[in-house]
Amino acid sequence: MNKYYSITELTREFGVSTRTLRFYEDEGLIHPERRGRTRLFRAADRRLIQEILRGRRIGFTIAEIREIIQVYKEPPGEMGQLKLLMKRVDEKREELRQKRKDIDDTLAELNNVEEACLTRLAEIGVGT
Repeated sequence: MNKYYSITELTREFGVSTRTLRFYEDEGLIHPERRGRTRLFRAADRRLIQEILRGRRIGFTIAEIREIIQVYKEPPGEMGQLKLLMKRVDEKREELRQKRKDIDDTLAELNNVEEACLTRLAEIGVGT
């Protein structure tokens, strides 16, 4: 017997809105069965939602997630998907390292500005 999940079950499980799941469906990332107006999600849809949300948490765009999912469906399949995922993870990691460097540089500059202000205030005889 096939286990189906309702949209309500999945929204509760993953803490997302029904609109989010409908968006993923509109984007072609998941393909629930339809019975009238009711969406029925299979275990495979549930796993995909889990992976989509994980991808979003680590900063992947919908287009990047779609690409990773699509690679799995075509040759070379899982191997190609894993290699692409590793490449995307490396790119995301480098992007985050650059952002961290930019933040560190900005914090250092703010410290310099603050120090210059304190020095000037001391020069003109104003206490902080």
